[in-house]
Amino acid sequence: MRVLRPTVTPYIMGCASVGGNKERKGQLGDLFDITYTDDRFGKDTWEEAESEIQRLSLTKAMEKCNISEKDIGCMFAGDLLNQCGASVFGLLDYKIPLFGIFGACSTAAEGLILASLSVNAGIDLCSVSVSSHNCSAERQFRYPVEYGALRTPTSQWTVTGGASFIVGCRKENALAEIKAVCPGIMCDSGITDANNMGAAMAPAAADTFIAYFNETGESPEDFDYIFTGDLGAEGSDLFRLLMAENGYPNIANHRDCGLLIYDPRDEDIKCGGSGCGCSAAVLSSLILPDLKRGRLKNVLFAATGALMNAATVQQGNTVPGICHLVKLCSTGG
Repeated sequence: MRVLRPTVTPYIMGCASVGGNKERKGQLGDLFDITYTDDRFGKDTWEEAESEIQRLSLTKAMEKCNISEKDIGCMFAGDLLNQCGASVFGLLDYKIPLFGIFGACSTAAEGLILASLSVNAGIDLCSVSVSSHNCSAERQFRYPVEYGALRTPTSQWTVTGGASFIVGCRKENALAEIKAVCPGIMCDSGITDANNMGAAMAPAAADTFIAYFNETGESPEDFDYIFTGDLGAEGSDLFRLLMAENGYPNIANHRDCGLLIYDPRDEDIKCGGSGCGCSAAVLSSLILPDLKRGRLKNVLFAATGALMNAATVQQGNTVPGICHLVKLCSTGG
C-alpha cells in the first residue's frame, strides 16, 4: 500500500514564494511574495544567491503565519546543489532541527509528505523549504552559463526561485488540508540525456498516479486539476500517453507547473521550467491561494524529480525518475 491517509489532519498553514528576474516576468510573476531583478539576490555567487532564496522564503512564510523559529519543531529543506548546500547555508542561522532532503524537482512534495507524517507523530509545526537557481544548476549539471552553450529543444529552464511552507495541525486560517499522500518509487526508463528530464520523469509520474487511482478508486475527473511538476512539454505529452495506455485517456484537467511558470513566448525556456523551485513556487503562488479562496476544492499535486548528480551524468548513467503525490483539499469543504 502506497497511499497514506494521516490520522491527525495536517494543514498547510502558510507559505511564501521567491522568484528571480525571469520568474518575475513570467505568467505568475505578480503572484510571488518576493521577486528580484538581480538574480544574485545581493550576494557574490550564484550558490549564495540560492541560499538567500531559502532564507527569504522561510522568513516570509513565518511572518505571514505570525510565528517565530521557536514555534517550529523541525524543518525539512532541499535543493539541487551537492550536499543540499543552498539549504544548509540559507537556513544556518535558524536554531531549528534540520532534515536535509533530496528529491530533485520532487523535493517540495517530498517535504510536504514528511512534514505531514511528522505532524501525525506529534510535532505541532514543521517547515518545508526548497530552492533552485538556474546558474548554480547549469554550472553543476551542464555548462556554466558564461560558456554560452546551446540548449537542446528538449531542455528545460531551471527556475531561479523557491518557496517555504508551514505545516501543522491547526485548521484556523489554513490554506489547505493535506488529505492523503502517495510516496513515489524510482522508475528508470533508460534515459541518459540530462537535457531530456521530462522523458526521464514521465514514467514515474504515471506510476504514482496509477498507484493512487488504483488504491483509492478515485479518478482524474474527481479533481479540479491534477498538477505535475516539472514534466514540461515533452514530459507532459509522454505522461498523458502513458496514462491513456493504462486506462486513463483524455485527462483534460492535467496542468504542469513547468508550463505554468514562464511566458510561453520566451524562447529561452524550450520545453518549460524545472528545478526544486518550480513546482514549489507554483504551489505557493497559485494553487494554495486558490484553494484558500475556494476557487479550487480538490487537487492532486505531484512533483516529479530526475535523480541524477554531476558524477552520474558525466559517467553516462541513466536518469531515474521519481514522483511524490499530495492530495490537497480546501478547508471550506
